[in-house]
Amino acid sequence: MDNATASALKGIGRNHSNYVIPGLYDLSTEDTNWVLTSSFIIFTMQTGFGMLESGCVSIKNEVNIMMKNVIDIVLGGFTYWLFGYGMSFGRGPLSNPFIAIGDFLLDPPVGDALMGQIFAAFLFQLSFATTATTIVSGAMAERCNFKAYCLFSFLNTAVYCIPAGWVWGEHGFLNKLGAVDIAGSGPVHLIGGASAFASAAMLGPRLGRYSEGFDPLPLGNPVNACMGLFVLWWGWLAFNSGSTYGVSGAKWQYAARAAVMTMMGSFGGGFTSSIYSFWRHDGGMDIMDLINGVLGSLVSITAGCFLYRAWEALIIGAIGSLLCVLAMPLFDRMGVDDPVGASAVHGVSGIWGVIAVGLFADNPIPLDTTNGRMGLFKGGGWYLLGIQTLSVLCLASWGICSTFLLLYVINKIIPIRMDPHEELLGADLTEHRIRHSQIGLSRAISALAPIKVDLKNIAGVQPIGINPGHERSIDQLRAADDKLYQWQSYLEQVSNPRITRHKLTANSDITFKPKSPVKPPGNVFSRRPLTREGISEGFYRPNNNEFPVIGATISHELDKDPNFAWVD
Repeated sequence: MDNATASALKGIGRNHSNYVIPGLYDLSTEDTNWVLTSSFIIFTMQTGFGMLESGCVSIKNEVNIMMKNVIDIVLGGFTYWLFGYGMSFGRGPLSNPFIAIGDFLLDPPVGDALMGQIFAAFLFQLSFATTATTIVSGAMAERCNFKAYCLFSFLNTAVYCIPAGWVWGEHGFLNKLGAVDIAGSGPVHLIGGASAFASAAMLGPRLGRYSEGFDPLPLGNPVNACMGLFVLWWGWLAFNSGSTYGVSGAKWQYAARAAVMTMMGSFGGGFTSSIYSFWRHDGGMDIMDLINGVLGSLVSITAGCFLYRAWEALIIGAIGSLLCVLAMPLFDRMGVDDPVGASAVHGVSGIWGVIAVGLFADNPIPLDTTNGRMGLFKGGGWYLLGIQTLSVLCLASWGICSTFLLLYVINKIIPIRMDPHEELLGADLTEHRIRHSQIGLSRAISALAPIKVDLKNIAGVQPIGINPGHERSIDQLRAADDKLYQWQSYLEQVSNPRITRHKLTANSDITFKPKSPVKPPGNVFSRRPLTREGISEGFYRPNNNEFPVIGATISHELDKDPNFAWVD
């Protein structure tokens, strides 16, 4: 390998015109294409999170959790541009080992020699930041006030961005000590999992969650949950492979290795969680054991995705999966109600993923990812393991404490817990005016009515899936059909020679029986009494101009002819 290639692989500064290019922006054209493409794919993980979370909650809250995922991108992404990126990677003179300061409101002008690299790096880091925020939404599902969550999503950027700078920023104290985390088991997943744990603990369990024991509640849509797993699986390949930060020089080889080791880890995790679920459920398979087992293994492999051999990836994924499925019921017994298991998947498995680097990591020559160090099991000594353990302590402590503080402040402004009555009715109806059918809503409304809960704002909300205008039109048509049936029955009676004909007068009392139980809407037809003269003058006419107007003579052929209509 020539010196030019080796310099490009080092990932530290090199001269360009009058610049000294930081490693974050040291991207060739091929590297930039790789980073941008990976960023696009990572954003599809938001779809996976949304599908998984909406599948885990009850039907009356599925739209609410999807809206929170949208808000995470909109508000979380906006604040990341405002100040988040600058707090992680800013290059201002006031930057220090705790926080970076600079590059706020990022917008390099046309003509800037690093414009392309800056935008590519920003988009890649933005995709990581929105993922970290979205992890928390599932743990807060079904009882968090939507407005309070919007404020949380707006400010939660700081919870992620400061520790991300510790590990990945050139100013970060963990980075300077030699901490290794390629794709974010610590800064993304451990921070997200710790924040999820703190959020779920602070909100308290859902109403009635543990009234019948600690078994998981029924899923709202298991198919959606499985589909979400597949989308996340797909996005994880870009998450890990893209973190080589390019394909120039030897980076493409490690990008390929990262993809394969990611899959190997998930195989080990899926196998282990399957065996555990079969054992725990006497030969049955619990869907959340399998889903979260696979996700836990993916989290575990993320920190050192291209630093492992295949058998090591299998072991790391298997251990991460097992820790995850064991932690889920443990958290429930602690009273921490996490509907999607984010605390276990991202928190517990994230801890293992960071520590595993200190045990199994190779030195990825010629890259300087590990600063030339190797894990304890590869003869590298205790230093890397010690730094990785310190990273776990710092990141977990920060995630829990900062989230508790942030939610405490938000709760003083907007209560973070939904009103119990709104929780019973569901956030879809009370927050978004979306009324599902067949979810027991009528029972909830009738139960709340005696205690004089104000239901005026929701009582008239139409169920989703129907067009109310079409329904009214159908009711009118059915009412008209009933009226027609009544008149035809009467005309058959008065025209039958075996039935004594009575002269109709204005005081005649005629009773008609409807064909169907549908009550016609008011004033579709007049109910004024009829006279013989009225019939002779033509009370019904054709809706085909070629059909003659019917006079006094009544024909039974009308029953067979569809081309006429009653007029009133």
